[in-house]
Amino acid sequence: MEFRIAADHPSLPGHFPGRPVVPGVVVLERVLQAIEAAHGPLPALRLPQVKFLQPLLPEQTARVELDGAAPRWRFRVLGQDGRLLASGDVAALEGA
Repeated sequence: MEFRIAADHPSLPGHFPGRPVVPGVVVLERVLQAIEAAHGPLPALRLPQVKFLQPLLPEQTARVELDGAAPRWRFRVLGQDGRLLASGDVAALEGA
């Protein structure tokens, strides 16, 4: 799934003034949307491992790649030039 965060996104003015960077939580929101689009509604989740390696800037295109299936998915977020921006795991909470 490809996505782009608009320059007027409400999270950007405070993150960081003068040099906006898309907050990690916004990137993770797109990861969860990609999982839901591929696998349907999600139960309660945890993020046992997440690494942010490069910043995503407003208006840049990024792509979410997924591996796995419920109850655990591995993700990678790639920038428009193919560089790895973030990676990690999303897992369903046990008993959820």
